[in-house]
Amino acid sequence: MDAGEEQPLKLYFIPYLGAGHMIPLCDIATLFASRGHHVTIITTPSNAKTLRESHNLRVQTFQFPSQEVGLPDGVESQSAVTNLRDSSKIYQATSLLRKHIEDFMERDPPDCILAHFMLPWVDDVATKLRIPRLVFNGFTLFTICAMESLKAHPLPVDYSGSFVIPHFPHHVTISSTPPKGGSSFMDPLLTKVFKSHGLLINSFAELDGEECIEHYERISGGHKAWHLGPAFLVNNRTTQDRGDKSVLSVHECLSWLNSKRDNSVLYICFGSMCHFPDKQLYEIASAIEASGHEFIWVVPEKRGKEEEKEKWLPKGFEERKKGLIITGWAPQVAILGHPAVGAFLTHCGWNSIVEAVSMGVPMITWPVHGDQFYNEKLITQVRGIGVEVGATEWCLTGFTEREKLVSRDSIEKAVRRLMDGGDEAERIRRRAREFGDKAKRAVQEGGSSHNNLTALIDDLKRLRDCKPLD
Repeated sequence: MDAGEEQPLKLYFIPYLGAGHMIPLCDIATLFASRGHHVTIITTPSNAKTLRESHNLRVQTFQFPSQEVGLPDGVESQSAVTNLRDSSKIYQATSLLRKHIEDFMERDPPDCILAHFMLPWVDDVATKLRIPRLVFNGFTLFTICAMESLKAHPLPVDYSGSFVIPHFPHHVTISSTPPKGGSSFMDPLLTKVFKSHGLLINSFAELDGEECIEHYERISGGHKAWHLGPAFLVNNRTTQDRGDKSVLSVHECLSWLNSKRDNSVLYICFGSMCHFPDKQLYEIASAIEASGHEFIWVVPEKRGKEEEKEKWLPKGFEERKKGLIITGWAPQVAILGHPAVGAFLTHCGWNSIVEAVSMGVPMITWPVHGDQFYNEKLITQVRGIGVEVGATEWCLTGFTEREKLVSRDSIEKAVRRLMDGGDEAERIRRRAREFGDKAKRAVQEGGSSHNNLTALIDDLKRLRDCKPLD
């Protein structure tokens, strides 16, 4: 092996400013660091503080342009805002960081930039500096293929209701049409993905399936997608706080779960971006109570509003002591990894799905916006490791005002399908355990994701070593 091949890669990771985007990309960054490569995360001071507590990586910070976009000091992440207006300000701020990041990379260029696709200007910077760019968008390949199928074969303008994904490797029926305006934002971003050197996927090839991987290569003209996950499994972060500080500590959650029977607790969490109105929260609470099962329920939209509980909880709900309510961030991976957890009621955000799959936990699916309606179908229709609650309102964002309620009867019925036992529940539970085993094998030496990481590192070294000198 020559000296050039032995030299570590110098890699700059630029995550989007939001915990759900930052955590998985930094988990992937840690994969490269664990192989001896020089990794730097580029972000802002408040986000850097969160990352330093959860990821032992070098961080380069640039001041967040709070005044220019009209946000208070310290509010530098999508996870810290609660409405669409402020979420748009976070997006605007990422463009204002471009000049600082570009100047930094001109002075000290890396061998590769690995950036979130919601930072499309990175493509121009990488092209200008002649640096290869890899893209991360937090989706799974199944969902990207579904989006591309709809882009190539759009539904009629006035169409509404359910539809079968056209020209797709699986027969998949989506329960409602994507919201108007979503594709005009998403399609140009996906187009830029295909201009990159490759796409990073925080999943494993066995979950997407070989037919989906081959379909992607066909429709993208041979663009390479690298399945490297589930990255958090390699980093041994299954029992730690990740992202924001948890309201209840890992120890408190696990101590409570230790007193429960295997598969007896329902875990409920809709991520940090899906905020429900009080009347929908009331339906969820009523359904949980009617099902009779113990639970852990994460309700981040009620952080700091604990005195409002009478508006969204039935009278005496907490006094009956059937579960834990967490109004804020929760140690999700540690909870999902506990044998007492029997099912996960989820919004189908990809981070939540890949964590549940890795822990072998079956899901009750309730998509809200974005990629979640596609993710749901991979879990329920294609892999058979979850049941659907029946959500049909596809919102533009997690903050969008909803017109439809998912009824307590629908929620209770879905909960009982998995939590009450029976043949169907056992079949789903068995398949979920099998995929959990596959996830763990994928990241071990000789597994599909482990091998992909090795091949990607070799590819980036070849690019670096073949680069002509100026």
